[in-house]
Amino acid sequence: MEFSTRIIHEDNIKDTSGAVMSPIILSTTFERGEDGISYPGGYFYSRYDNPNRHALESKLAKMENGAACVSFASGLAAATNVFQSLKSGDHIIIPDDTYFSIRSILDQMFGAFDISYTLVDMTDHAGVENAIQPNTVLIWMETPSNPSLKITDIEAIVSIAKKHNCFTVADNTWATPFYTKPTDLGVDITLHSTTKYLGGHSDILGGALIFKETNERYERIRAFQKLGGAVPSPYDCWLLCRSLATFVARMPIHSNNAMQLASYLEAHPKIERILYPGLPSHPQHSVAAKQMQHGYGGMLSILVKGDRAAALKLAGELKLFTHATSLGGVESLIEHRKSIEGDASPTADNLLRISVGIEDIKDLTEDFKQALAKL
Repeated sequence: MEFSTRIIHEDNIKDTSGAVMSPIILSTTFERGEDGISYPGGYFYSRYDNPNRHALESKLAKMENGAACVSFASGLAAATNVFQSLKSGDHIIIPDDTYFSIRSILDQMFGAFDISYTLVDMTDHAGVENAIQPNTVLIWMETPSNPSLKITDIEAIVSIAKKHNCFTVADNTWATPFYTKPTDLGVDITLHSTTKYLGGHSDILGGALIFKETNERYERIRAFQKLGGAVPSPYDCWLLCRSLATFVARMPIHSNNAMQLASYLEAHPKIERILYPGLPSHPQHSVAAKQMQHGYGGMLSILVKGDRAAALKLAGELKLFTHATSLGGVESLIEHRKSIEGDASPTADNLLRISVGIEDIKDLTEDFKQALAKL
């Protein structure tokens, strides 16, 4: 079966009622068998597993062509569990423009555990290789990156990692498996904030790790999930499975709208620069064209001509684009990233990150037209 058909029809929960939609199994505990030891239904306590979570993980693993999926209560919980699988003294290479909370986790939660990291421009392959130390075990990728939308050549970085016996993680939240499948390009673990495009409606918090193979690290992270308990609720898993049914319908609209809006803004005299991998002007457009299928995603960033005040004024004048954190919902959002990331952030003061929704592109363009006229 094709991708969209499998998402809708496979790995659903069936009961005796004949209900078309999967039920929500809210029970936290499950009955033992007649022998008093076994669990005939396959579940015994919801922190360890739950039918809705099992269905979700099965769907997500197949969407990324992975061997298994481990889901969490948030995307950062998923990232934290990867770092928990490391040992004291290990070294990590992460992108110089990585999502700011990844650095916060490493600095504030793992600094005392002697886990170090080096920031590297992932588009500079020689720089990545030169940053590898004898204790380097992990190369972390994020493509497109947040919020500068750099595109990492995944296969090139995987090749470097294998040469030095490192494992790889790719944050695929922005590209999603609709556009890029890192596992097919050799990545060991693919990360998602399922809060974003997979959820798609700004009403679910969650995260997931999809593994290329069920090795020792997978078993360790699976144990952390069960013992640590940072798991999504049955309702969140059910809601996410429901959202996945429209995933293939939503994603092309996000991408088409983003491409048209990026093209419009690139030509506007009050915009200094557009960051969108679908534009030929993007520095890594050729890499994006090679490893992204069906389009270039729904995220773009703009640098407004002027300073922080100009960027904030533009965001404030928009009517359809809500000035709010997060991304990937059906509604369009815009955010001034530097004000949330703080003074230490490398993000430019005049940068606005845009999550382009699935509204009519004519309305979205007109909204920017009227807001730009007020600058």
